[in-house]
Order: sequence, then structure tokens, then C-alpha cells
Amino acid sequence: MKRIIALALLSLFSMSMLSACNTMAGAGKDVQKVGEKVEDKAQDCKDGKC
Repeated sequence: MKRIIALALLSLFSMSMLSACNTMAGAGKDVQKVGEKVEDKAQDCKDGKC
């Protein structure tokens, strides 16, 4: 019985860690897109289009 509980807890922990990694990867992509927009705007202002 203890083994089953340990395996269940291990699988739940593993699933939560994997879903957290996917969430962080998605957030990282969003932050990257925002950074690209800021760079584009900064370049426009540098070129006098601001």
C-alpha cells in the first residue's frame, strides 16, 4: 500500500513539474515577443520615425 501511495505521489509531482515547464516556456515566448516589439519601436525612434 505504501508503494502505491509513493508511486501516485511521484506521478502527480512529475505531472505538475512538466506542466509548469510548459507554462514557463509559453511565458518566455510571450516576453520575447514583447522584447522584439520594444526593440522595433526603439529602432523607429532612432531613425526619427517616432
